[in-house]
Amino acid sequence: MITEHALPPVRAGQEEGFEAAFTQAKLIISAMQGFEGLTLSRCLERPHTYLLIVQWARLEDHTVGFRESPQYQEWRTLLHPLYDPFVVRLVG
Repeated sequence: MITEHALPPVRAGQEEGFEAAFTQAKLIISAMQGFEGLTLSRCLERPHTYLLIVQWARLEDHTVGFRESPQYQEWRTLLHPLYDPFVVRLVG
């Protein structure tokens, strides 16, 4: 199993919009081959920052299967405009 950790920094005042958009985005990612689960938590000390943890069966399910797919473009359209700055991401 591969675990992806992301720290999406959401634009101030856009937290509710991000959480609503993430509800839609979760439907996209959960339908991808190799997706095994995710959690999203809001940081108490930095309320504009979230912790996203996604489990994938294989690295390629994340890097090729998801990130190179048309579904990833939908994910980007929903979420990326709400980030400031862009997401810090680690995969291991």
